[in-house]
Amino acid sequence: MQVPAGPPRVVCWAYPDRVDIHSEIRDFLTSRRARITPERAGLPRYGDNRRVTGLRREEVALIAGVSVDYYIRLERGNVHGVSESVLEALARALQLDAAERAHLFDLARVAQTSPRPRRSEPQQQVRPSVQFILDAITGTPAVVRNGRLDILAANRLGYALYSEMFGRWSSGPPNAARFVFLDPASTDFYLNWQEVAHESVAILRSETGRNPYDPDLAGLIGELSAQSDAFRALWAAHDVRVHDTGVKLLHHHVVGNLSLTFDSLQLSADTRLSMTLYTAEPGSPSEEALNLLRTLESVSAKAALTRGNSAAR
Repeated sequence: MQVPAGPPRVVCWAYPDRVDIHSEIRDFLTSRRARITPERAGLPRYGDNRRVTGLRREEVALIAGVSVDYYIRLERGNVHGVSESVLEALARALQLDAAERAHLFDLARVAQTSPRPRRSEPQQQVRPSVQFILDAITGTPAVVRNGRLDILAANRLGYALYSEMFGRWSSGPPNAARFVFLDPASTDFYLNWQEVAHESVAILRSETGRNPYDPDLAGLIGELSAQSDAFRALWAAHDVRVHDTGVKLLHHHVVGNLSLTFDSLQLSADTRLSMTLYTAEPGSPSEEALNLLRTLESVSAKAALTRGNSAAR
């Protein structure tokens, strides 16, 4: 898979300001059907000359308990009037996980509502009280991001941890997906770059199901598609993921390698914003490295304060 080959560039591409929700449904159902073999679905296989790698449409219809004509209609993206019970049956037939099931329901919900063209909204702001919470967290890195993977705020240790990313944007918030796919430094920073790349695309794909008429999201997808072969290949897979917890393997340019567990908390009062905190296993080399980063950040902050006080005299 091709990795980033040039510096990050924030550009505006001629790209639709919304996704085609019917195509999204069609491609998602087709891709999920293709990965389920008859054996995995508990169906007998007759002969070896199947023309599809996964289930046939009639086999999905059989398992879901709907007519073949009805399933074909659904797979073409025509979900008008589909019931939750049918969606549940499809989710079971296609063996969708929790994130995939939620994505299917999001797509169906959006497809049954009238599209409302949206203009780019003002940049999302982190409320002062949320920043106060971030500033009060001194022992572990913490950041706030939106569904497009814009990093909107952080505590001091969060800025220090992601200094590679924050230092590369002169205007606007840094975007984690742009960093991953358009900045060659990301392949050194993320020790598990392939996993992070897949995860980033799956998060953006999930966001398109929740918010398909966001022109900024569509523009970001168009920009990454135009500039990254790796992004295009992963985007075509139609994978989705919930970004609640996991492990980040990072190489910080000052303190070295870090293995950090992350946990994301949804900010219920702020639409599509979440706070992510990173912790290291007690007594591990990663905890030592994180403690060193905290010490260095504290020394740097005190030095900056001293310089500021001196200049004010």
